Amino acid sequence: MKFTIDRESLLKPLQQVIGVVERRQTLPVLGNLLIKAGQDGLKITATDLEVEIQAQAAVDIEEGGEITLPARKLIDICKALPENASIVLELKDQKAQIRSGRSRFTLSTLPAADFPVVDKISSDCRFSMPQDRLKELIERTQFSMAQQDVRYYLNGLMLEIGPDLLRAVATDGHRLALCDTAIDVAVQDARQVIVPRKGVQELQRLLEDSDTPVELEIGTNHIRIRSPEVCFTSKLVDGRFPDYERVVPRGGDKVVLADRELLRQALSRTSILSNEKYRGIRLTISKNILKIQSHNPEQEEADEELEVEYPGAPLEIGFNVTYLLDVLSAIRSEQVEIILSDSNSSCLMRQPDTDRCRYVVMPMRL
Repeated sequence: MKFTIDRESLLKPLQQVIGVVERRQTLPVLGNLLIKAGQDGLKITATDLEVEIQAQAAVDIEEGGEITLPARKLIDICKALPENASIVLELKDQKAQIRSGRSRFTLSTLPAADFPVVDKISSDCRFSMPQDRLKELIERTQFSMAQQDVRYYLNGLMLEIGPDLLRAVATDGHRLALCDTAIDVAVQDARQVIVPRKGVQELQRLLEDSDTPVELEIGTNHIRIRSPEVCFTSKLVDGRFPDYERVVPRGGDKVVLADRELLRQALSRTSILSNEKYRGIRLTISKNILKIQSHNPEQEEADEELEVEYPGAPLEIGFNVTYLLDVLSAIRSEQVEIILSDSNSSCLMRQPDTDRCRYVVMPMRL
């Protein structure tokens, strides 16, 4: 194997795949990247047995072949070389020799046959959509995924494919985020799959803010998403997602309309003196006034008042301030609608006049 490539053309695919490579490995080959040089260019693959990412690069290939190279060392070498440097990579006696200008590096290798790859997935559902819409779905919901919950099916993002609709739902049991987007897909019954947390985070990093289409393939055990540059494959979480529709509050009669950015700033300031462990704040709503209060075990207190649109009866309710701030960062409109029923029931937050994205936050006892 021998090819010549400029530094930037090699660095970009390396950065696209490197996030999958864990620093501590169960198998030595998982610390390596699979490098394939062939007629259709250079293919670089990384995997942790749960998520696999393959990126491509155009390259001047003198001799084809495949081998695995240490991932971190290879990307560190590329980063350390000067901009626009030309890199020659050649395989000799099962060692990889990298030359650039007056620099020489020799890397150990492991056989490509030892590298675990997901070849074909038996997909029973396939459709394409603009990648910026898929990225938006993930960005607006992923913060509600659980972290290392014993209910393993919560440690991921649920994608529901229905007739002409793709819905993303995430919950950690204390809050829930739900967002919809229209897609062109013909399915008879709604299909649910759960993408694991790491896969969701890598996918969010890989997707770009462009309307270039990506193709989604969903099989029994895997999901695969292809863009012109990258092929992302992830195992699916084997579990049943809870009935989220039952959690979304309906019929709340107390509707608060607030300026999203002013509310976010007021909550941020008040959170400074909240209890570091529980992060609780108290909201007191009266006619057109929202009062935000926090206190901590050191007897310190913070108070904020905000003008809002609210004609209803007074109400006092407690929340984890982090959950509210996460929702306000995900909502894109100038105003936010907060729908409540009483001090013991969850609140529903959304952009005014649309149900496309909805957020549920459970109250706290203070």
